[in-house]
Amino acid sequence: MENKLSEIKAQARQAVLELCETAKLKKGDIMVVGCSSSEVAGGIIGKNSSVETAQAVFEGIYPVLQERGIFLAAQCCEHLNRAIIVERAAVPFCEPVNVVPQPKAGGSFATTAYKAFENPVALEEIKADAGLDIGGTLIGMHLKRVAVPVRLSLDRIGEAVLLAARTRPKFIGGCRAVYDESKL
Repeated sequence: MENKLSEIKAQARQAVLELCETAKLKKGDIMVVGCSSSEVAGGIIGKNSSVETAQAVFEGIYPVLQERGIFLAAQCCEHLNRAIIVERAAVPFCEPVNVVPQPKAGGSFATTAYKAFENPVALEEIKADAGLDIGGTLIGMHLKRVAVPVRLSLDRIGEAVLLAARTRPKFIGGCRAVYDESKL
């Protein structure tokens, strides 16, 4: 089991490193992560929550983001309407909601984040700059308006399907509009 958790941690670290680079994330940006520990461990989403598995994923992701000054937004499960757990510093003018995630009501990943964050706050929604969907958690509702799929070198963390996205500003204007190539 320890070897499997180490492998999961390494996969999560690799995924977040690749997404940070591809999405060109910078200090102060926000990355949303939805993680089904059930799926990572080979089960069915919402049925086999595993704190140990969620901790391995978190330990692979969080230090990478901290080093870069990027905020982690941990998505809760559907039992909390996919609320977000984030450091208050990421959203100083937010309107928090009152909920504390638990493994069976919020999910093991969000519970792990809540316990690890210095000053966690729960929100109904956020508009993140990039995201990792680990196990079909449907993070799209928490990304900025124009999400762009990102292909990573791996397509799974543990047994869970891994999808990644970055965002870009909307294109406006018509045939005469000129766009900033660095934001594509």
